Amino acid sequence: MRKAFDIRVAVLLLLASAAHAQPYPSKPLRVIASFAAGGAADLISRTVADRLSAALGQQVIVDNRAGAGGALGLELLARVAPDGYTLGTGSEAMTALPYTHKGLNWDPRTSFTAISLMSTQPLVLAVHASLLVKSFEEFVAYAKARPKQLTFGSSGHGHSQHLTGEMIKKAAGFDMTHVPYKGGAQAIVDLVGGQIPVAVLGSSPVIPYHRAGKVRTLVVTSAKRSAALPDVPTLAEAGVQDIDVSQTIGMFGPAKLPKDIVARLNAEIGKILATSAVRERLAAAGFEASPSSPEQLAAMMRGNYERWGLLISDLKLQLN
Repeated sequence: MRKAFDIRVAVLLLLASAAHAQPYPSKPLRVIASFAAGGAADLISRTVADRLSAALGQQVIVDNRAGAGGALGLELLARVAPDGYTLGTGSEAMTALPYTHKGLNWDPRTSFTAISLMSTQPLVLAVHASLLVKSFEEFVAYAKARPKQLTFGSSGHGHSQHLTGEMIKKAAGFDMTHVPYKGGAQAIVDLVGGQIPVAVLGSSPVIPYHRAGKVRTLVVTSAKRSAALPDVPTLAEAGVQDIDVSQTIGMFGPAKLPKDIVARLNAEIGKILATSAVRERLAAAGFEASPSSPEQLAAMMRGNYERWGLLISDLKLQLN
């Protein structure tokens, strides 16, 4: 009897070991997207997820969990098991959320495992076509002559677009009043309609209206010009130094995601972003395919967190 029992135990242990040894992934994956469906950031998540399904041999499902500026989806990601079956996409804005949302149960530096950067796009400062300025230099002079009379829109209070607008104001020495929106899509509608004269937004929603002549994009916030807006100078070219901000979308997992899973996902995402079809699709939306190592993405997030903290402290911004 004891021998039969020992055999059964040995068989069960063998089966459990075999199940544990199944190659990753052995079931579908979920990607929590911390922004609304249908937007530019969602396009990147779905473009990569669709191709990741083919690369991994398992369905990869995008689960949009927008809300609280992205904090809702990120809170879900921070709580899941680190088994590689639930991942998440997030933007550089996640590094500003601890300054704008008290009581978060996660930290952008420690609660997630960086897997790969996927895309970048510069922010832009754009004005309504009726504003009597043709360049950033003219705009600064116009704003200085009208202190606090101008308003600028962004995708939300405390968002990286808002904070970048504050950086530009400080560096160029003028003032204007911030008008927060619940997303860039609403802000661009009001900019095109003339309800606000200025906006600091990601370039992708602005580009179609810039090309149609309905808004005038004066500068990009990245260190180099955007391929989608080759005629628009950088802030440095316009005389404002030391500002280099891009809107980024990256892939993350929960903390303590095993290194072999991170390496596999990073390699597959890198291959996807290297294909001409994906690069062209992202470029058409105003983004640049930008794969990275996990270490590079993690360092970028830490740097952004520190930069926003210093800016908020320096300007004594009240964000909560």
